[in-house]
Amino acid sequence: MKVPQDIVLRPIVSEKSYDRMGEGIYQFKVAKTANKHEIKEAVEALFKVTVKNVNTVNVVRKPKRRGVFQGFTSAWKKAIVTLKEGDSISFFEGIA
Repeated sequence: MKVPQDIVLRPIVSEKSYDRMGEGIYQFKVAKTANKHEIKEAVEALFKVTVKNVNTVNVVRKPKRRGVFQGFTSAWKKAIVTLKEGDSISFFEGIA
């Protein structure tokens, strides 16, 4: 069985994510194998909130080059979580 910390890896910190926090929408980097039901249960268990909706995006790898060295950024999965009206994640209260 997966524990919530193995599913929700870290919050996504960007200007766009900060702007959407006021609407009750939070973004997280999640495990690539996690599905929407697992993400919902993990967020509810970790932050003690009620999740209304979960959208996921598979972020594809991009080619990068530094001089003669070539490589790719890593592929990862993003979860966009909408909370019930009135709920918020207290972890972000001082930041946003």
